This record gives sequence, C-alpha cells and structure tokens, in this order.
Amino acid sequence: MEDQAYFYGTGRRKTAIARVKIMPGRGAIVINGIPYEELLTRIEHRVMITKPLIVTENLGKFNVVVTTIGGGTAGQAGAISMGIARALLKANAENRLKLKRNGLLTRDSRAKERKKAGLRKARKAPQYTKR
Repeated sequence: MEDQAYFYGTGRRKTAIARVKIMPGRGAIVINGIPYEELLTRIEHRVMITKPLIVTENLGKFNVVVTTIGGGTAGQAGAISMGIARALLKANAENRLKLKRNGLLTRDSRAKERKKAGLRKARKAPQYTKR
C-alpha cells in the first residue's frame, strides 16, 4: 500500500451513483454523513456494502466515506459496494483476483425499462376483450 491519504472509487447501479473514499482507520462506514447502520435498515444491504472489505480481509482496516446521489436504497447499496471494490483495487492491486471472483468489479447494467406508448407499463398491454 502506497503512502497516500485516501483511495477513491466510483460505483454505479441503476440510477444511483456512489463516490467512495477509503482511508486507513478503524472501519467506520459513513454514507452522506450518517453511519451506515442508521441509514440502511435491511441486513442484505449492509452485507452487500461490507462484502468487498470481507472478501479482501480489510474489514476494520479502512474508514469508508461515501457520497451517494440518486436511486433507492438497493441501487445505492450496489453502487457503494462497487465503489468500495474499486477503491480497494487502487489501494492494493493484489486484491483484483479476489474481487473479480466474487463479481464485485462487474457493473450490473440492468436498469428500469422505459414505458412504451399504447402500453400500461414497459411491456404490460391493456386487457384484451374478445366480445
């Protein structure tokens, strides 16, 4: 690890964007100025955020400061996870294989499909009546 104040990574998921800074510390994770335990109520989202740190065995070694914009909690959690993974990659290039094997460096390109004219939603058509 180089002697640098922090490492930066950006993550995106659906319409959410997360800018992540990791710096050596005790393991505090702060999202938009609020500890992540208070902000995220679902355990699945907390696990998703800490997964890159657990996989690379860095849980408790880095403080994480996140700024998120857009999306909902699930999209933001996915974006934060990717941002942390990219920042860990910059901190130590040896983490690449571990992160890649767990699918943490791959962008999930799925997004909400737009509504089409003549349909109720993206694909849902009005009910067909025969008579």
